[in-house]
Amino acid sequence: LAAAYGASCGVAGWAGYRAPQRSVRVPRLASWQEKGEFILKVLQRRSKEKLLDAIQNFKEVELRDGVASVDFGVKGGELDKKSRAPRNLAADGAFFRISEDLGRSANRILGLVRDLERAEKCRGALRYFGTADGALCPLNGTWRLLFTTAADATFSRNSTRGGAAVSNIVDAVAGTITNCIDFEPREDGKSPTLEQLRVRLTAQAESDVRLVLAFRYVKAQLTRLFGIPLGRRRVTVKLPVPAPLITRIRSIFNRKPPPKPYFDLLYLDNTLRVHRTGEGNIFVQGKVVD
Repeated sequence: LAAAYGASCGVAGWAGYRAPQRSVRVPRLASWQEKGEFILKVLQRRSKEKLLDAIQNFKEVELRDGVASVDFGVKGGELDKKSRAPRNLAADGAFFRISEDLGRSANRILGLVRDLERAEKCRGALRYFGTADGALCPLNGTWRLLFTTAADATFSRNSTRGGAAVSNIVDAVAGTITNCIDFEPREDGKSPTLEQLRVRLTAQAESDVRLVLAFRYVKAQLTRLFGIPLGRRRVTVKLPVPAPLITRIRSIFNRKPPPKPYFDLLYLDNTLRVHRTGEGNIFVQGKVVD
């Protein structure tokens, strides 16, 4: 449950979400440096628009051809058997196993992410993270998931754990991140036994683009207890995060320090965030505007 991150994994709520199409007005520029910076901004904006369009196309193909089915744990395909890290759906060909069109659509997104990364340096993006001025950090706020290659952040109705909306709350003042998973009602309209998951992490800026993470706990909201329906009441259970715990235990026997979980920002502005985890998974997220 190590993932970070925002928006519904389904098509609901995504339809019609496109970057605004605007004409480019070229201002008078005093120097070649200013001209270069202006061209770079134009390229960034166009790359961003192409990326959002590609994600919309991916969702449309996914709706037609199907979604990768992932369940909890190693057996369910959520975690890698050896590392216990979130499985990379692109790297193991999961999208192409759904259909050739879905695999190609995912590859186009990943190519556009690389283009955006080359155009963006994210200088000073984490300057205020974890400080009293954290509200000035562009990472601060709530983010919805638009696309990911991470199996642990992929939910669908064709799996036993069901569909879910995934979001990510960053408190840049406190230096915390909360991954939110809200499961959809079952086909009969009833709430699932596991209704919500909240994964709390603390984070520390290691550079302009890297956040080192520490998983603290998981809160699970249940609609049943020992198989007994609770009606309108809910029970919240606080649990340790299993995957990092197993990794720490394994490191004792291997006599190697466990790897630090982290992610690197590839692109960040006031509406879009792209990052890569230490395991190589890509997340594209859109900011929720109040």
